[in-house]
Amino acid sequence: MSTKVSVFIATSLDGFIARKDGDIDWLNDANATVPEGEDCGYQSFIASVDVLIMGRKTYEQVLSFGPWPYGQIRVIVMSRSPIQFPVELPACVTHSAEMPRMLYDRLVNEGVQHLYIDGGVTIQRFFAAGLIDELTITVIPILLGEGTPLFGPLERDISLTLIRSRSYDFGFIQLQYAVT
Repeated sequence: MSTKVSVFIATSLDGFIARKDGDIDWLNDANATVPEGEDCGYQSFIASVDVLIMGRKTYEQVLSFGPWPYGQIRVIVMSRSPIQFPVELPACVTHSAEMPRMLYDRLVNEGVQHLYIDGGVTIQRFFAAGLIDELTITVIPILLGEGTPLFGPLERDISLTLIRSRSYDFGFIQLQYAVT
């Protein structure tokens, strides 16, 4: 079985993952409308993940949420600069300055089966390296007008095949695609 590389993320209807200043207040407000017990498939997804790879900005955003939300899931923070991790973080949180292909190859050699890629620039870099297999985007019904886009310029078109779409009574729409 080959290693699967997935993205699971929310965007505004106009395709932004954060405001220009990195704020995700709009996402927090939207999540407050979600009925208790509904997670839009996140717990099932994260339970299938061996390693979460995130960018440094995403890591810093997650730190601002309070207690570390990923428990003992192995997390690799990609950054060109060294990171001093807080002592309260689990030892399974590490740093890598490797390029996406090198990191992917190393993890495949370690026997990792499912990688979760998070953070705009990190997702873009893994797409550019041709490493993303599956993409789940939950679209939040808000227009931000500007901000941090999920996708940036591409060297080539990336074709997608719809696996599933789901609409929620509280206004979210979730799209799941295979990269073809």
